[in-house]
Amino acid sequence: MIKNKNLDNPFYDPALNKRHASAKRFKTFTLTSLVFSIAFLAFFLFDIIGKGIPAFNVAYLEVNVTYNEKTVADSRFAVEKKYRKIVSRSWLRDLPRHVEENPSLMNTEQTLWVLADDQVDQYLKGHHYKLKRKDKALVDEMNEADKIEKKFNTIFFTNGDSKIPENAGLFSAMVGSILTLLITMIVAFPLGVLTAIYLEEFAEDNQFTRFIEVNINNLAAIPSILFGLLGLAVYINLFGVPRSSPLVGGLTLALMTLPIIIVSSRAALRAVPDSIRQAGYGLGLTKIQVTKDHVLPLAFPGVLTGSIIGLAQAMGETAPLIIIGMIAFIPDAPGSILEASTVMPAQLFTWAGMPERMYIEKTAAGIMVLLSVLISLNAIAIYLRKKFEVKW
Repeated sequence: MIKNKNLDNPFYDPALNKRHASAKRFKTFTLTSLVFSIAFLAFFLFDIIGKGIPAFNVAYLEVNVTYNEKTVADSRFAVEKKYRKIVSRSWLRDLPRHVEENPSLMNTEQTLWVLADDQVDQYLKGHHYKLKRKDKALVDEMNEADKIEKKFNTIFFTNGDSKIPENAGLFSAMVGSILTLLITMIVAFPLGVLTAIYLEEFAEDNQFTRFIEVNINNLAAIPSILFGLLGLAVYINLFGVPRSSPLVGGLTLALMTLPIIIVSSRAALRAVPDSIRQAGYGLGLTKIQVTKDHVLPLAFPGVLTGSIIGLAQAMGETAPLIIIGMIAFIPDAPGSILEASTVMPAQLFTWAGMPERMYIEKTAAGIMVLLSVLISLNAIAIYLRKKFEVKW
């Protein structure tokens, strides 16, 4: 008979095999979860990219356009009757402006590449969407005659929102996002860093400071929509800040970003060794001098990294901005921080609820743009952390 060597070992623990099996199962579960997470992320990205890439191209038609008093008064008559249903209404609507900018067009007939209607664009991309049979035949005929081209969709980056799908763009939302985030960082960064310096370097360890620390940590974890309600109650109703403006949006997001900056800045300050402080005190420096000239410069890379990550999180927020009205229809970019505006996440939320299929493409393309910005901000944060990180 073959004996079990483990039984002859006086130090053998009968539960050891069971623990090894449990550890193996746990490892299998974690790897399975990781595979599912990566697969879901890959599916999400491929789906977004597959739907979004077609939005960067848009169809144009080669048609004859007549400029005279009749067509300027009613732009529908600028093209032949058979083309009126397949030419973009937004292009026809802008015809008087074209004449105003270039008076020499008056009383002439031009052969131009004109923006196509969204239904034509979707039909050319393989989506049989509400295009009548006679219009399909006309589009097919023009396509065979090389009178239809797909060009890069500059409108997507140069126009604001529009009720006409082919004329809708992200420009006004991008400008609104930039102005809103500037206000956010101007308010949240100095307040957050100064608060962190006070709590970490100067405040005494007592019940009051511990109460503040607990509440800061709680604020970093509460739902973002509550900050929108706070911004509505305080900034708009109490102080009368213009609704839907980048100012109220930036102040609201500053409330949400402030706890993140404070927590990350305190962690960066805490990472500086006490020997740096003690050396400064030994040289006769005051606490303010040690903090300002030695501790803060060494902690600044971590402070900056946390602030950029907080900014990236604020850029992707929608819920608090919906509460304060930054989801309104804004066709033009705001000229100041007091004018009505929207932001990119809110614009994408609006497009996602529109019935026309072209908005689905533009929503996916907008998500790609927003993800690119967020990934870039996080990459910058990682780069700065690696570049300026001091290892002790």
